Amino acid sequence: MNPLVAIIILNWNGWPDTLECLESIFQISYPNFKVIVVDNHSEDHSIQKIREYCQGEIIVQSPFFQYQRNNKPIKIKLLNKEESESNTEIVEDLDLPSNRLLTLIKNDENYGFAKGNNIAIKYALQNLNPDYVLLLNNDTVVNSDFLTKMIQSAEEDVNIGILGPIIYYYECNGRNDVVANLGGIVDISRYPGYYDLIDMSNPEDYSGNIIECDWVSGAALMMKIGDAPIKFLNEKLFFGCEDIDLAILLKEQGYNTIIVLNSHIWHKEGVSRKKRSSDSIKRALMDIKSNLTFLKAHNPHYYWYLPLYLIQIIKIYLMVIMKR
Repeated sequence: MNPLVAIIILNWNGWPDTLECLESIFQISYPNFKVIVVDNHSEDHSIQKIREYCQGEIIVQSPFFQYQRNNKPIKIKLLNKEESESNTEIVEDLDLPSNRLLTLIKNDENYGFAKGNNIAIKYALQNLNPDYVLLLNNDTVVNSDFLTKMIQSAEEDVNIGILGPIIYYYECNGRNDVVANLGGIVDISRYPGYYDLIDMSNPEDYSGNIIECDWVSGAALMMKIGDAPIKFLNEKLFFGCEDIDLAILLKEQGYNTIIVLNSHIWHKEGVSRKKRSSDSIKRALMDIKSNLTFLKAHNPHYYWYLPLYLIQIIKIYLMVIMKR
């Protein structure tokens, strides 16, 4: 019996990346999954482009796979946010193969990473009863067996709460792959709630199929649902630290976080952040707010660091004055 995985992809003004991600997902070897795309109020015709792709009208080009026609058309179930919060699952949809069905939730505003994903998680828990929820960035491409490998590792240990694959840089095109993310470490006692990546220079130095870590990237984060006490992201963190926050909370409840070394995906690093680069001041303030919220949630002495954040805000204010 293959556990059911709800795969959640958040889209915001990024339909070309989303279509490449979807095509790679619909070609995976794992047989039991449901794909949910959440559109965070895009303004680039994303909904229409996703529809055209599912009808087989857009041929997706990628250095990582050959486009397949044999699973098109893909049936779309389009819901708005309110509809997604009710019991809307259609019984006959359950008989469709995993690569022939897509649920598309259209949000009425950009709710950010955490709430956008939470809307889909809530829908999945109410309607699909999944064993696992996989949060996957729309700017990723997955290996055909990546999910099979993660499920194999997850099923071997009941104490595993979060899993992630090795993430490579997309720009390497699958040749001479360079690791972008091998999981991370965290030390809340250090400013500003210190977190960093595990040394990625020689991943072959790690033996076995898994390594334990403190957190995995939200670009590809799979949660084991079951009796897990926490199933949602912290919505106070609009963009940043959501993945670390979740891993810390689950670790406090006795759940481990791992990277599955034989599970591979490729990530277009920084695409979501580049979309906001046109307003660097707003982005900086958002990052400060998220970091402070994260630190406040996990470090009882967070107020020691408030002067440092104040200095950052003053620097931003001076930048605004100088630009006038």
